[in-house]
This record gives sequence, structure tokens and C-alpha cells, in this order.
Amino acid sequence: MRAQTGQSLRSSTRQGGRRRRAVSAAAAVAVAIGVMTLGSLAPPAASADAAARPDAVQQALNTLVRDDGMPAALASVQGRNGRTRSYTAGVGDRTTGSKVPRDGQVRIGSNTKAFTAVVVLQLVGEGKIDLEAFVDTYLPGLVRGEGIDGRRITVRQLLQHTSGLPDYGIHLDDDEIRNRYFEPRGLLDLALRHRADAAPGETWGYSNTNYVLAGLIVEKVTGRPLAEEMDRRIIKRIGLRHTYFPAPGEMTIREPHPRGYHRSPADGPLRDFTEMDPSAGWAAGQVISTNSDLNRFFTALLAGRLLPAAQLAEMRTTVPAGTSGLRYGLGLTSRPLSCGGVYWGHGGDIAGYETRGGVTDDGRAANVAVTSIPTDKAAARHVNDAVDRALCG
Repeated sequence: MRAQTGQSLRSSTRQGGRRRRAVSAAAAVAVAIGVMTLGSLAPPAASADAAARPDAVQQALNTLVRDDGMPAALASVQGRNGRTRSYTAGVGDRTTGSKVPRDGQVRIGSNTKAFTAVVVLQLVGEGKIDLEAFVDTYLPGLVRGEGIDGRRITVRQLLQHTSGLPDYGIHLDDDEIRNRYFEPRGLLDLALRHRADAAPGETWGYSNTNYVLAGLIVEKVTGRPLAEEMDRRIIKRIGLRHTYFPAPGEMTIREPHPRGYHRSPADGPLRDFTEMDPSAGWAAGQVISTNSDLNRFFTALLAGRLLPAAQLAEMRTTVPAGTSGLRYGLGLTSRPLSCGGVYWGHGGDIAGYETRGGVTDDGRAANVAVTSIPTDKAAARHVNDAVDRALCG
């Protein structure tokens, strides 16, 4: 759930020297900067569309396993011609040494925010939500705290992370939430115990609290659970066959998947975190998917298949978000490519998994997943480098 302002949006982050926990481990989450044998899958022969890409992508995944200690790395790359390739490196289970499932399911952390934002913007297009309306319009009296007033925070500011609301995610411990179920209102209450980080509209600041509120607004306006709206409006609509919002109490991953590992504290040993209660992420980080489904989602989004033109334009209107040229729109980020231009996506961390990737305006798409959240800047950079190689190769 954590985001990375200097890298991409991750679930694990450091803010004020303190590492964000589970919600990026738990929520799809704030600013962030994830171990053994190298069992790589031989890539297919290159096509004219991606002559150098297979070797470049495979080498990048091998580096993540060999040099950065990731148990496994997976990638799905889609060329301009629509042809998709899947890659793996490492092992799917450190205990048994089993292979990494091709295009296996992973917890996608803060990529969930893009799904939530699409549902909100669809409701904007239907005239049921106004981006410039205040939170109190939909949730009267709910958002109050020290320097916090829902009568001053707009829906746009929630989706853009310019509300100034404190992030509940940094106050949760990975082990604390692993077996605990959280109601969305409980996550909000945790955030409201703390003073505002800034006045509304004053600055950009990643906060999972924004998306919990966005999810609550969806439920208030539609009268239906967020998970059902996401499934009906996005997942079924564009045929995401391996994507779902886990049900309450659902701690396992349904389809073939690599096991996820986590260090908590950051200098501790890797522990198997595959099974966990993801409710601390909810609208900010609970969804499970695959790299290829994420490619399909972001491709459909950028092609205008999920939003009217006016709402897609709002989503793509960005503000600076940290370093490295990262910019944040309404649940959507843009990041520069070494070969020119940008790619659009989000990214996410949750204990055990990190995902990065997105799509270009000319139809290229790539997503990379690793089965542990990077704990140093070099490893985090290498994940982003893998995406860049996939899109620029």
C-alpha cells in the first residue's frame, strides 16, 4: 500500500525516518524507496516488436534475485502488437524450491488505489459524485480532528493526495495486522487520532487514509460494498480473470502464486507472509491480481474503455510527487522513461509483495512483481529499472 515518492508508489516507505508498515504492507500505500536460487525461465525468441526485450527483462529479473536477494521476480510485457511475454526468476517457495508460477497471482498493494479512483470517477461521470464537493457532502460530520475538517477537504484532494490527512498506515505494525480484521471506519478512526499533516490543498502527501475515505464515499453513494462495485464496474467489464477483492477473513491467495516474504524489522530475517488479512489495506491496497491483468487494466484505462474522456483527462492531470520525475494524478502516476516519454500506472507494496509497472501512450505495457518489499534504495531502483527495460527494450 505504500507509495514511493522517489521511486514509484509503494507500500513500504520511510517518513520522518520511520518505515511505513503493513499497509503498504497493508494498504497500498505512501512514499517508499523487497533472496535464492536463480531459476530463470528461458524467454521465447524475440519478435520484431521487442528484439532486445526478452534478454533485457530476464537479465533485470535475474539481478533482482541474484544481487538484491529477492526470492522471486515475475514480469509480464506486452508489445505494441498486443503480444505478451511472461518471465520469472528465483523460486516460488524458499522451503521447497518450487518453480515460480508463470504470471502467478500476487497482492498488488497500492495499485488498488487506481481501481478505487476509477470507480469514483465513473460515479463523477454519472453525476453522482462531484470532484469539487467537500467530503462532508457525502459523509457529514465523519471527518473531524486536530487541523482536520471534512467541510474543507474535496473529493479531488482525496484522490490526488493533497488533503493533508495523516496516514493511518504508518501507525500499524505488520505483525499486528497480519491476523486482524479491520473495518474501514476503524482505519479512519486511527488516522483521526493524529493531527493533520498539512492544510487541504497545501502540498502533496501520500496517505492511505485518502482512499479509505474515497471507498466510503463510493459505498455511501451507491449503497453497495466497494468490492461489488469494483467487480461490476471494472473486473468483469474488461475481463480481468485473475483479479479479485478478497472477501472478509480471506487470508489466502486463490490461484497459483509465488509465496511472499517480509522483513520486519527491515534488518530482520525473511519470513513467509503469504497468508495474511489484507483488510488494513481495503480501498487503498487489498486487491489481488497478476502482472498480465494489471497490464490489461491500465491499457483499458488509458484507451478510454473505463472512463469518459473528461474523467480520464482529470485522472491524468498530475502534480509533482517527490523526486525522479514522478507525478501523481487522481489515482494514477506518470514516470519518465529512459527512452523518452512516460508510462502511466501506480505501483504498490504490501507485506510479501511489491509490484511496479504501467503503460505508455503508444500501447506498450509492463508490470514487474517481486516477492519481498525492497529494503534498500538499490533494490528499489532495480525494480523500477526492470520496468524501464521492459518498456524501452
